[in-house]
Amino acid sequence: MVASGSGKSATGPIVHDLAVVEPGAQLAAGVRIGPFCHVGADVKLGEGVELASHVSIAGATTIGAGTRISPHAVLGGAPQDLRHKGGRTTLEIGRNCVIREFATAHAGSTSGLGATKIGDECFLMAYSHVGHDCTVGDKVILTNCATLGGHCEVGEGAILSGHTAVHQFVRIGHHAFIAGNTAVGGDVIPFGFALGTPAKLVGLNIIGLRRAGVEHSSVRELRRAYKALFDPARPFADNLKAAAQEFAGNERVLDVVGFLSDRGKRDFVLPPVGGRGAEAALLAEG
Repeated sequence: MVASGSGKSATGPIVHDLAVVEPGAQLAAGVRIGPFCHVGADVKLGEGVELASHVSIAGATTIGAGTRISPHAVLGGAPQDLRHKGGRTTLEIGRNCVIREFATAHAGSTSGLGATKIGDECFLMAYSHVGHDCTVGDKVILTNCATLGGHCEVGEGAILSGHTAVHQFVRIGHHAFIAGNTAVGGDVIPFGFALGTPAKLVGLNIIGLRRAGVEHSSVRELRRAYKALFDPARPFADNLKAAAQEFAGNERVLDVVGFLSDRGKRDFVLPPVGGRGAEAALLAEG
């Protein structure tokens, strides 16, 4: 039963009189829908989801419990893909996400996975965009105007700073950090730190590693592995094999090696810059 107006409801959803919820939409307990929102017939809103006002949710979109959506966000629209032939594709957004003003996320395409997926506890800031067929892990932050092209993969805990533009099919490894105004045309390793236009890998996301609770000795080991993996004195394939053997007991290093060994459709990993670059400045903080 859908309640309307500004009254209170102990268990049922509350829908403002000026909102449109199409027949067939599924609203769980505690859902709140503000004025001028539009919720399509194939939408599922989990318990406690809040739509502030002027929110548009279309298509086969599922939003997890506790997610809060700010005015003028548009979710579940058709993919911006000329190859898309119509038909039912989906958008899945996890639990306890925050989606701010004018953020957009599109459903998958018939030429791709058919689904766009955003994990739990993600923060999509104003004007950020998740393109069709993207897979975004838990606790990812897309800062204002950060944009993911179609088919991108973003690992858990990654942070994309303001006005970042990520090319289609690019992979961003977990806990990577992308600096503001960066144009990312290739894959960024887990724990990587990238910046520039075009983007270059400048080292490891030291602050992110610390926030993730990685001990200092493990950070040093990762830095040693980073230098070995990108040693210009040997072919890259030889570096991968050598690192896999030398750091066989280090799960984090093997994670990076595995990422580099499976380079996806674009088969292009961001190249590192010479010298210690921005990583040195971060390490200088202690």
